[in-house]
Amino acid sequence: MALRCGTRRVPELVGPRRFLGWGGALAVGFAAVHLRSIAGDIRANVTTCRSRVFIRSLATVKSGLFSFPTSSMAITPPQPPPSWNHTVEDITRLNNEYIAANRAVQDAVAALAPKDCNFNSVALADADARFDAGSETLAFYQNVSPDKELRDASNAAESVVREFGVESSMRLDVYQAKVAAKKNLEESGEWEKLSPEQKRLVDKYILDGTRAGLALPEKERLELTALKKELSQACLDFSGVITFTEEELKGVPKDVVSGYTKRTEDGQEVFDVTFKTPDIFPVFKFAQNPETRRRALEAHESRLKINVPILNKALDLRRKIAKLLGYKTWADYITEEKMVKSGKNVDDFLGDLETKLRPVGVKEREILLALKKKEHEEKGLPFDGEFYIWDYRYYDRKFTEETLELDDMLVKEYFPVDVVVPAILSIYQNLLGVKFESIEASTWHPEVQRFSVWEKDAKDESGFIGYCYLDLFPRASKYSHAAVWPLFPGYDLPDGKRSYPIAAMVANLAKPTPEKPALMRHDDVVTFFHEMGHVFHGLLSKTRYARFHGTSVARDFVEAPSQMLENWCWEPKVLEQMSSHYETKKPLSPELIEKIIKSRYVNVGLFYLRQVFFAKFDLKVHTDQGYLSMRPPGTLENNATIADPEDYTTLWNSLREKVSLVKAIKDCPGQGTFGHITGGYDAGYYGYTYSLVFAQDMYSTVFKTDPLDPARGKKYRDEILRPGGSREELDSLEAFLGRPPNSDAFLKELFGTLPSAKI
Repeated sequence: MALRCGTRRVPELVGPRRFLGWGGALAVGFAAVHLRSIAGDIRANVTTCRSRVFIRSLATVKSGLFSFPTSSMAITPPQPPPSWNHTVEDITRLNNEYIAANRAVQDAVAALAPKDCNFNSVALADADARFDAGSETLAFYQNVSPDKELRDASNAAESVVREFGVESSMRLDVYQAKVAAKKNLEESGEWEKLSPEQKRLVDKYILDGTRAGLALPEKERLELTALKKELSQACLDFSGVITFTEEELKGVPKDVVSGYTKRTEDGQEVFDVTFKTPDIFPVFKFAQNPETRRRALEAHESRLKINVPILNKALDLRRKIAKLLGYKTWADYITEEKMVKSGKNVDDFLGDLETKLRPVGVKEREILLALKKKEHEEKGLPFDGEFYIWDYRYYDRKFTEETLELDDMLVKEYFPVDVVVPAILSIYQNLLGVKFESIEASTWHPEVQRFSVWEKDAKDESGFIGYCYLDLFPRASKYSHAAVWPLFPGYDLPDGKRSYPIAAMVANLAKPTPEKPALMRHDDVVTFFHEMGHVFHGLLSKTRYARFHGTSVARDFVEAPSQMLENWCWEPKVLEQMSSHYETKKPLSPELIEKIIKSRYVNVGLFYLRQVFFAKFDLKVHTDQGYLSMRPPGTLENNATIADPEDYTTLWNSLREKVSLVKAIKDCPGQGTFGHITGGYDAGYYGYTYSLVFAQDMYSTVFKTDPLDPARGKKYRDEILRPGGSREELDSLEAFLGRPPNSDAFLKELFGTLPSAKI
């Protein structure tokens, strides 16, 4: 999924400051400034590549699990990779130094007389870029380090940065200097001499200040600052296991079960199943015992019950903040800077999509329910005529297997990790005109793969693009989903040189078992392809200012490039290219490829209704007016309020049943696991589906006839990836498509021809 990266990841009620959604959380100024590098310690405390990339022509270099074709060139990157050997003391010290250095620059700007404020003197852009790069790296450890003390120090450092971000966003003196600078620019005629990106930087900054509440009277500003600090700390992350016997796990593939921790309890052999995706999802999909699936689902939904009061508090704080800033709802505040522009437009989009999906979903539910009835009769299991949430993944799989004769476990055998990962990277390299070189450099864990990334025809250091890290396998205390972190942005330095981007993908692919190598389900292949799309969005963007680099685009567009790239995983020639049976080494047969492609939109109605449910829950809690005691606790009829915090659990379950067409027996606090709400996608989950409209339009219009054409890849790189957020997303889309975007391709892909949707 995603970014889910600055956009780039799917967090569990926790996320870095960039996910908090504050306009101006770290006020980005106008121009770069010559000052002591805040990232100096990181840049000084780096390890250069231990050896240049000396590779023979047509040879390969081995890096951990994967082999990569390389060139005969020997080039030293102009920017060394960072060192990953920080201690607890380093994290605390460096974090404090970054904050102090950034605060000093803000103080200098604030001390300017209004007449002296101009584009060059109000100089915060470079300082903030360095601050973000340094602090983001330190905050990253909490997601990947095997050392608990380091993770704790990283988490604590991020909390300090969050508080500093709120402080920075509320500095009236810095805001006034920026306002004075824009006034002076316009009155002097210098405004017209600025580039479009420079003007956009100034305009965004002015909007940041307004949205941060800096135009409010002092009393309201102080209250807003306190509320922001309180909200920024309302984050926690938890995990756990659920235990089953071998009999209860009947149906779950043996190679999956062999990866579970086995122990003896009360004289019986049992297996501990973690809530990490590679462990728990096979139980949902394959466990034949409905009681096993129910227990697994309810435990999975309840695993973060402790987050429920935190979520309630966060929602209430957001209502108060929106009211202070003069917005009707938090959703209206959040969507102001997005493509959709208002909460009402989100509601219209979701309502329109649900109307189109519902009849499709109802028919699919009837088919799956009949399949359930048949199986229960054959096995002598009771059948009550209901379709439960723990039935969905199981019968969705069985339907696919029986109607298409498509065995998910057989398909998996054609996707060994050590084949798929290099193949996907090769596809991207050829399509986008780049190359990966394995490097020797420190990492946060021995399993991490690390690469320098170059232009395909690079002859010297001018062809350097950046660095990429791949951390692909599960381990204790590691972030448990798939996501990309843009650790360093790319931007122009004050001396005219370039600061190069660094991206890290964190995933949890299945590990090898005693019987088989590490294998990927086709779903895993799609996810990997998607996340690499975020990696390349970060690497191949080239903007002057870090503020606009890479995935720093409107949140309801950020997933579109990666969603578009998922289409490659359903193309026959691509499937053949990246498959190789782990025993026979043969690629997928044309017959199996055809079945995989046909399976793409099986039960599409139920799938997207589930997405609509998440989006509608997110929108509902962010348009509520909160704890106003306007009605009795436990009632949901009146849209105006949620009087009892437990109502969110009721809302979660009742709305899911109504929209997703699946029932539950027990009302579990699933909203506690809905990390998007406090991880940067608040009032924004609709964006996953909204951006699909743009993704499908881009693919169908440009790539569908020849998805591997490098010329089309170059156009995509130039018009979508390169500009990042330095221009309006609609401008990038129009440049790429040759016309304004529309929903025709999206609706045709899902349903055939339908009237255009509201976008």
